[in-house]
Amino acid sequence: MKATIFTSETTQPSVLGTDPSRQAVLLLRTVFTSAPIIFGLDKFTNLLTDWTVYLAPVATSVVPLPAQTFMYIVGVVEALAGVLVAIRPRIGSLVVALWLLGIIVNLMVLGNFYDGALRDFGLLVAALALNRLSIPAAK
Repeated sequence: MKATIFTSETTQPSVLGTDPSRQAVLLLRTVFTSAPIIFGLDKFTNLLTDWTVYLAPVATSVVPLPAQTFMYIVGVVEALAGVLVAIRPRIGSLVVALWLLGIIVNLMVLGNFYDGALRDFGLLVAALALNRLSIPAAK
């Protein structure tokens, strides 16, 4: 009778696995699900900040709504984008990346929040990384 030797190649991986790319997908997917939902919901409460401060006046001249009403719409879109990342990360990550691009343009137009625009550019790159990592592996 032969003894079975279990090595790292023959044992079953844990739930998270040992594959760093799988761990990266889980991390990015979690962040890009929870953050847009949290920030989207906060557009209705303004607990984190007064979001209307970050809205360029040109936005309300193009869409003639009060700034807070505009932010309610933004909040719904953000929350839905987070849900989309949760259920379809490959598509949702592109929606979040495009959304972040819009935020970057808005902040650049304002001219006061270049640090926020740079931060959101980093988030945009991370959303694109999630998109690339979410492509199913060839079998």
